[in-house]
Amino acid sequence: MSTPAPVRYGIIGAGMMGREHIRNLSLVPGATIAAFSDPDAGQRTQTSQLLQQLWPATPAAVFSDHHALLKEANVDALVIASPNDTHKAILSDIFAQPKALPILVEKPLCTNAQDADALEAAAVHYRAPVWVAMEYRYMLPVAALLDELRLGTAGSMKMFAIREHRYPFLTKVGDWNRFSARTGGTLVEKCCHYFDLMRLVMQIEHKGDEPLRVYASGGADVNHRDESYNGQTPDILDNAFVIVDFASGRRAMLDLCMFAEGSLWQEEMAATGDMAKIESLIPGPARFWPEGGEPASQLVISPRHPKGPIRRELEVDAQILRAGDHHGSTYYQHLGFNKLVRGEGAVVVSISDGLKAVRMGLAAEQSVREKRAIELP
Repeated sequence: MSTPAPVRYGIIGAGMMGREHIRNLSLVPGATIAAFSDPDAGQRTQTSQLLQQLWPATPAAVFSDHHALLKEANVDALVIASPNDTHKAILSDIFAQPKALPILVEKPLCTNAQDADALEAAAVHYRAPVWVAMEYRYMLPVAALLDELRLGTAGSMKMFAIREHRYPFLTKVGDWNRFSARTGGTLVEKCCHYFDLMRLVMQIEHKGDEPLRVYASGGADVNHRDESYNGQTPDILDNAFVIVDFASGRRAMLDLCMFAEGSLWQEEMAATGDMAKIESLIPGPARFWPEGGEPASQLVISPRHPKGPIRRELEVDAQILRAGDHHGSTYYQHLGFNKLVRGEGAVVVSISDGLKAVRMGLAAEQSVREKRAIELP
C-alpha cells in the first residue's frame, strides 16, 4: 500500500478547537503541521508543546497573527479555528492572496447578515476549494441515520427532531463566547450544525428542499448569570426550542438545553417517516465522563410493523475519541478534507451550505427577540 502524499497544514487560531484539529490531524496519514498562528501567547505556548509531542522531528513555524503566516509559511492547506467573529476578515485576507489554498473553516462562517452577504459575493472568485467544518455530519451514528434514510428505511420522512442537552459553554480566551456580538448568538454559534443537518436530511428525499420560516422561543435562564465582563453580563441563550418549516411542507425541530450535562445522551436525533422512526443517540465527550470512558453511541430503528425497536451500538476507536470532543467526527471530516487537498475528492460542505446554516441561526435568534416567526429569503 502506497504512502499518501504529505500535506502541510497551516492552522489559524490555536486555541481549544485549533488543538482539536491538530490532535486529529496527527492521526491522518501524511498530515503535518507546518505553521500556526494565534495572537495569545499562552495559546501559542500550549500549542507548541502539543506539536512537540506529536511531531518532534518537524517543528512548526509560529506566528502571532495570520497575516504573517499567509505571507511567510510554506503550507498546502489552511484550517481556520479562530473566534467566530474573525472568520470573515481572515477569509477575506486569504481570498486576497496570490496563491489560492484549500481552506477548512470552522463554523459558523460568520456572525451577521452583512458578513454573510459579503462572503457569498467574495467566495465566487476564490480559485481553491473552501470546506465548512460542519463535523456533526461525520459522527458515526449521524452518518448511519443518513444512510438508513437514503435506503428508504423510514419510508417517506415527515419530521426530523434534534435534542441537544449538554454542558454549558466552556471558558475561552478573552471570554469571547459569552456575548452574541462575537458569537452570532447561541443559535448561530452552537446550532448552525443542526440547521445544516436539517437541510441535509430534508434534501435526501426532496432535492433542493429549503427552509421557508423559523419559529423560536428561548432564554438565558441558568448559565453565566453570576458572571460579569467589563461590567457586562453575558447575553447568550442557554435554552431554546426552534421549529423550521420547509418548502416541501415537512418540518424540523431543535430542543436545546445548555444546563443538562447529567444526561446520558448529549444529542438525540429522530427522523420519522410513514414506515419507521430512525434515532441517533450520541453521548457527551469522553473527558466529561467521570469513569469508564465515553459510552458507545446507538442507532435505533423503530418500524411501525412489526413493532419493536432494533438497536445497534456504534463504537469509535478510543484513540479517535481522545483526540476531541465531537465523538470522532473531526477525524472523519479531516479524512475527507485531506483527500480533497490531495486532489482525490470534492468539497462536501460548501460556502453556500455554511451561509444557509448561519442565516437559519440568525433567523432563530431574531425570532426569540421579536417573538414572531421569521420568513427566510
